[in-house]
Order: sequence, then C-alpha cells, then structure tokens
Amino acid sequence: MRLVIATCSVSYSGRLNAHLAQATRLLMVKADGGVLIHSDGGSYKPLNWMSPPATLRITAPDAQQIEAGISEVWTVSATKSDDTLSILISEIHEDVSHELGADPGLVKDGVESDLQRLLAEQIELLGAGHRLIRREHPTPIGPVDLLARGPQGHVAVELKRRGDIDGVEQLTRYLELLNRDPLLAPVQGIFAAQQIKPQARTLAEDRGIRCLVLDYDAMRGVDDADSRLF
Repeated sequence: MRLVIATCSVSYSGRLNAHLAQATRLLMVKADGGVLIHSDGGSYKPLNWMSPPATLRITAPDAQQIEAGISEVWTVSATKSDDTLSILISEIHEDVSHELGADPGLVKDGVESDLQRLLAEQIELLGAGHRLIRREHPTPIGPVDLLARGPQGHVAVELKRRGDIDGVEQLTRYLELLNRDPLLAPVQGIFAAQQIKPQARTLAEDRGIRCLVLDYDAMRGVDDADSRLF
C-alpha cells in the first residue's frame, strides 16, 4: 500500500469524463492495482478512482507541464477497457509505503447464522410450548431456517438481520411447499429479524405470517433488557 499526499489535478477519461482542479489530496495506490483519490471529507468514498486490474505508469512532465509547475505525471490505465486516470502532481508532501500482508476479511457480528443458532437454543422466544424440530429444514427451493412445533402445529421460521419484503416473499414460498406435505400441514410462518421494515411487516401480517423482532445482544447474554432505563 502506497499513500501519497500531494498537490495535484486529476482527469478521468473513458466511459465518462471528469476533472478535479488542483488541490491537496490523498492518493492511495493499492497492491491489487487500484488507485483512489481522497479529499479530507466525504467519509469513505473517493473523489475518483480506477478499479483493478489497472497499470500505473509514472513519467516526467513535458515542457509545457514543467512550465505549469508539474513535477510528475501519473497515468493509470484500466486493463480491460480504454479508461484512463491522469494525475498531474505539482508537489508531494508525504510519501509512505507499507506491506499490509494478507487480510483475514471482515467477520460480521450478528450474521444470520448466529441468529439461527441462538434462536434454535432459545426456541421459547417463539412463545410458550414451542420445541425445535430441526435447523435448515430442506424444501425443494432451499432450506427454511428453523422448523419448530408449537401448540397449534408446525411453524417455519425465516431469519434475517434486516427484514424486508424479499424475506417475506421467501418465507411465503417455503410455506406453500411445506403445506403440501400432509405430515407437516398446517404450517404457520414466523418472520424473525433484528429489524423489520414497516412494508415487510404489513405484507407478512396480510399473509398470516407472524413477525418477531429479535434482540441479538440479549440473546447472546451481553445485554440485560430488564435493567434498561429506556
């Protein structure tokens, strides 16, 4: 990873044309060939960039560019297209390179598999009298997250971190197939998520599907819901 703070102007040509007037910016050159230009604002999003695979070529300025105060010309060329990112550098203020090594990748806390495991262990959250039959119960179009049995029959549970209409549609398809099995029918549906969008709740309830909002912290024992002030 190379990080360069430089006074520069930037032009992009190809599928679109864009220009950044001269200013002091952060130039990020990644080992995968990507080049990103950042300002001191805009959060994580770069002002402009070239995605990998790409090739960076650094050349000396021509006579006209020298006259304009340019000291280096960076040309970043896309490998799979004619797109070009041209960076005209007037002055380099900082130039740091460091080998970051292999990254283990992002591990999300509270992913659907965690919710599924916790709810399977705490199946009573579905209501009194429920017991787990199995996780990942198969259907012809894929497994439903949990199959349980309650006081009024079988229950299919679909779990999401954030529940939207697509999740309700998915559970609806599972229920249609599960209710064709005379050994299971009737099967009711529960749509469970940490957050459920209002449109998804409306659709679920219209289809007779119960919605259940899950408190992930409470389920894993790091938050005492009874001791909260709010």
